[in-house]
Amino acid sequence: MTAASEPITPSSDVDPTGPLMLVTKDLPLPDGYVPADLVHPNVPSASPGAAPLLNAATAAAAEAMFAAARADGVAITLVSGYRSFTTQAIIREGHTSALGAEAAEAVSARPGHSEHQTGWAMDIGDGSGTCSMTACFADQPAAAWAAANAHLFGFIIRYPPGAEHITGYVYEPWHLRYVGVGPATEIAARGITLEEYLGSVAG
Repeated sequence: MTAASEPITPSSDVDPTGPLMLVTKDLPLPDGYVPADLVHPNVPSASPGAAPLLNAATAAAAEAMFAAARADGVAITLVSGYRSFTTQAIIREGHTSALGAEAAEAVSARPGHSEHQTGWAMDIGDGSGTCSMTACFADQPAAAWAAANAHLFGFIIRYPPGAEHITGYVYEPWHLRYVGVGPATEIAARGITLEEYLGSVAG
Protein backbone atom coordinates (compact mmCIF):
# COMPACT_ATOMS: atom_id res chain seq x y z
CA MET A 1 0.00 0.00 0.00
CA THR A 2 1.11 3.52 -0.65
CA ALA A 3 0.38 6.32 1.77
CA ALA A 4 -2.00 9.06 0.73
CA SER A 5 -0.39 12.37 1.65
CA GLU A 6 -3.41 14.48 0.72
CA PRO A 7 -7.14 13.94 1.20
CA ILE A 8 -8.65 12.21 -1.80
CA THR A 9 -11.35 13.97 -3.79
CA PRO A 10 -13.16 11.99 -6.50
CA SER A 11 -12.96 13.45 -9.98
CA SER A 12 -15.91 15.49 -11.17
CA ASP A 13 -16.99 12.80 -13.65
CA VAL A 14 -17.55 10.19 -10.91
CA ASP A 15 -21.27 9.75 -10.21
CA PRO A 16 -21.62 10.83 -6.54
CA THR A 17 -24.20 8.08 -5.95
CA GLY A 18 -22.70 5.48 -8.33
CA PRO A 19 -20.45 2.50 -7.66
CA LEU A 20 -17.38 4.71 -7.16
CA MET A 21 -19.00 6.93 -4.54
CA LEU A 22 -16.55 7.53 -1.71
CA VAL A 23 -17.83 7.43 1.86
CA THR A 24 -15.23 7.80 4.61
CA LYS A 25 -14.72 9.21 8.08
CA ASP A 26 -14.29 12.62 6.41
CA LEU A 27 -16.79 12.26 3.55
CA PRO A 28 -20.33 11.62 4.82
CA LEU A 29 -23.41 10.68 2.88
CA PRO A 30 -26.05 13.34 2.19
CA ASP A 31 -28.54 13.73 5.03
CA GLY A 32 -31.34 11.21 4.78
CA TYR A 33 -29.66 9.20 2.03
CA VAL A 34 -31.46 5.98 1.08
CA PRO A 35 -30.70 4.02 -2.13
CA ALA A 36 -33.63 4.07 -4.54
CA ASP A 37 -33.34 0.48 -5.77
CA LEU A 38 -32.86 -1.80 -2.77
CA VAL A 39 -33.65 -5.48 -3.37
CA HIS A 40 -33.21 -8.83 -1.64
CA PRO A 41 -30.52 -10.72 -3.59
CA ASN A 42 -31.13 -14.40 -4.26
CA VAL A 43 -28.15 -15.63 -2.23
CA PRO A 44 -27.69 -17.70 0.93
CA SER A 45 -28.16 -15.53 3.99
CA ALA A 46 -26.59 -15.89 7.41
CA SER A 47 -29.80 -14.48 8.92
CA PRO A 48 -33.20 -16.17 9.14
CA GLY A 49 -35.65 -15.08 6.47
CA ALA A 50 -34.82 -13.01 3.40
CA ALA A 51 -31.27 -11.98 2.62
CA PRO A 52 -30.25 -8.45 3.62
CA LEU A 53 -30.94 -5.68 1.13
CA LEU A 54 -28.45 -4.45 -1.49
CA ASN A 55 -28.91 -2.04 -4.37
CA ALA A 56 -29.85 -3.72 -7.65
CA ALA A 57 -26.40 -3.67 -9.27
CA THR A 58 -24.65 -4.99 -6.17
CA ALA A 59 -27.31 -7.66 -5.71
CA ALA A 60 -26.88 -8.93 -9.28
CA ALA A 61 -23.10 -9.04 -8.90
CA ALA A 62 -23.41 -10.81 -5.55
CA GLU A 63 -25.69 -13.46 -7.08
CA ALA A 64 -23.14 -14.15 -9.81
CA MET A 65 -20.23 -14.23 -7.37
CA PHE A 66 -21.91 -16.52 -4.84
CA ALA A 67 -22.91 -18.90 -7.64
CA ALA A 68 -19.33 -19.04 -8.94
CA ALA A 69 -18.00 -19.72 -5.46
CA ARG A 70 -20.55 -22.49 -5.01
CA ALA A 71 -19.46 -24.03 -8.32
CA ASP A 72 -15.92 -24.07 -6.91
CA GLY A 73 -17.13 -25.84 -3.78
CA VAL A 74 -16.95 -22.77 -1.55
CA ALA A 75 -19.94 -21.67 0.52
CA ILE A 76 -20.41 -17.92 0.94
CA THR A 77 -23.28 -16.33 2.85
CA LEU A 78 -24.51 -12.76 3.01
CA VAL A 79 -24.19 -11.51 6.58
CA SER A 80 -25.01 -7.83 6.20
CA GLY A 81 -25.99 -5.43 3.44
CA TYR A 82 -27.81 -2.10 3.52
CA ARG A 83 -28.04 -0.39 6.91
CA SER A 84 -30.06 2.71 7.61
CA PHE A 85 -28.62 5.70 9.48
CA THR A 86 -30.56 4.57 12.56
CA THR A 87 -29.31 0.99 12.40
CA GLN A 88 -25.72 2.17 12.02
CA ALA A 89 -26.14 4.46 15.02
CA ILE A 90 -27.22 1.48 17.12
CA ILE A 91 -24.29 -0.62 15.89
CA ARG A 92 -21.80 2.18 16.54
CA GLU A 93 -23.16 2.70 20.04
CA GLY A 94 -22.77 -1.01 20.73
CA HIS A 95 -19.13 -0.96 19.64
CA THR A 96 -18.48 2.17 21.68
CA SER A 97 -20.03 0.64 24.79
CA ALA A 98 -18.10 -2.61 24.37
CA LEU A 99 -14.72 -1.28 23.22
CA GLY A 100 -14.53 2.39 24.17
CA ALA A 101 -14.68 5.36 21.82
CA GLU A 102 -11.11 5.14 20.50
CA ALA A 103 -11.22 1.44 19.63
CA ALA A 104 -14.70 1.74 18.15
CA GLU A 105 -13.43 4.37 15.70
CA ALA A 106 -11.20 1.77 14.02
CA VAL A 107 -13.87 -0.91 13.59
CA SER A 108 -17.20 0.87 13.17
CA ALA A 109 -18.36 3.82 11.09
CA ARG A 110 -20.27 6.70 12.57
CA PRO A 111 -23.86 6.92 11.32
CA GLY A 112 -23.94 8.79 8.03
CA HIS A 113 -20.38 7.66 7.27
CA SER A 114 -21.01 3.96 6.63
CA GLU A 115 -20.65 2.27 3.25
CA HIS A 116 -23.48 -0.02 4.25
CA GLN A 117 -25.90 2.90 3.98
CA THR A 118 -25.02 3.27 0.29
CA GLY A 119 -26.28 -0.17 -0.74
CA TRP A 120 -22.93 -0.81 -2.49
CA ALA A 121 -21.35 -2.80 0.38
CA MET A 122 -21.87 -6.18 1.97
CA ASP A 123 -20.36 -8.38 4.65
CA ILE A 124 -19.88 -12.05 3.83
CA GLY A 125 -19.57 -15.24 5.87
CA ASP A 126 -18.62 -18.82 5.15
CA GLY A 127 -21.83 -20.76 5.65
CA SER A 128 -20.86 -22.27 8.99
CA GLY A 129 -20.64 -18.95 10.77
CA THR A 130 -17.02 -19.63 11.71
CA CYS A 131 -15.16 -16.42 12.57
CA SER A 132 -18.06 -14.29 11.33
CA MET A 133 -16.91 -10.66 11.10
CA THR A 134 -13.78 -11.33 13.16
CA ALA A 135 -10.11 -11.32 12.18
CA CYS A 136 -9.86 -15.12 11.87
CA PHE A 137 -12.33 -15.00 8.97
CA ALA A 138 -9.31 -14.23 6.78
CA ASP A 139 -8.29 -17.90 7.16
CA GLN A 140 -11.65 -19.30 6.05
CA PRO A 141 -12.23 -20.65 2.51
CA ALA A 142 -14.86 -18.00 1.75
CA ALA A 143 -12.43 -15.19 2.55
CA ALA A 144 -9.61 -16.75 0.53
CA TRP A 145 -11.91 -17.30 -2.46
CA ALA A 146 -13.23 -13.74 -2.28
CA ALA A 147 -9.74 -12.27 -2.02
CA ALA A 148 -8.72 -14.13 -5.18
CA ASN A 149 -11.90 -13.76 -7.23
CA ALA A 150 -14.16 -10.94 -6.00
CA HIS A 151 -12.73 -8.46 -8.51
CA LEU A 152 -14.02 -10.62 -11.36
CA PHE A 153 -17.52 -9.66 -10.24
CA GLY A 154 -16.77 -6.01 -9.47
CA PHE A 155 -16.02 -6.29 -5.75
CA ILE A 156 -12.99 -5.21 -3.74
CA ILE A 157 -11.87 -5.93 -0.19
CA ARG A 158 -12.64 -2.40 0.91
CA TYR A 159 -10.47 -2.31 4.04
CA PRO A 160 -7.36 -4.36 3.16
CA PRO A 161 -4.48 -5.20 5.51
CA GLY A 162 -1.83 -2.56 5.94
CA ALA A 163 -4.08 0.27 4.76
CA GLU A 164 -5.43 1.47 8.10
CA HIS A 165 -3.58 4.78 7.70
CA ILE A 166 -5.51 5.37 4.46
CA THR A 167 -8.96 3.91 5.10
CA GLY A 168 -9.13 4.59 8.83
CA TYR A 169 -10.32 1.04 9.53
CA VAL A 170 -8.66 -2.22 10.51
CA TYR A 171 -8.47 -5.09 8.02
CA GLU A 172 -11.95 -6.47 7.29
CA PRO A 173 -11.68 -9.49 4.97
CA TRP A 174 -15.47 -9.87 5.11
CA HIS A 175 -16.37 -6.34 3.94
CA LEU A 176 -16.76 -6.23 0.17
CA ARG A 177 -17.59 -3.14 -1.85
CA TYR A 178 -18.99 -3.14 -5.38
CA VAL A 179 -17.16 -0.70 -7.67
CA GLY A 180 -17.55 -2.38 -11.08
CA VAL A 181 -15.38 -4.96 -12.81
CA GLY A 182 -12.93 -2.53 -14.43
CA PRO A 183 -12.07 -0.54 -11.31
CA ALA A 184 -12.08 -3.65 -9.11
CA THR A 185 -9.65 -5.42 -11.43
CA GLU A 186 -7.27 -2.47 -11.44
CA ILE A 187 -7.50 -1.99 -7.68
CA ALA A 188 -6.76 -5.69 -7.11
CA ALA A 189 -3.90 -5.78 -9.62
CA ARG A 190 -2.23 -2.70 -8.14
CA GLY A 191 -2.88 -3.61 -4.52
CA ILE A 192 -4.36 -0.22 -3.72
CA THR A 193 -7.38 1.16 -1.90
CA LEU A 194 -10.45 2.85 -3.33
CA GLU A 195 -9.12 6.15 -1.98
CA GLU A 196 -5.90 5.71 -3.93
CA TYR A 197 -7.72 4.59 -7.06
CA LEU A 198 -9.96 7.65 -7.03
CA GLY A 199 -6.94 9.82 -6.46
CA SER A 200 -5.35 8.37 -9.59
CA VAL A 201 -8.59 8.78 -11.51
CA ALA A 202 -8.74 12.40 -10.41
CA GLY A 203 -5.20 12.86 -11.67
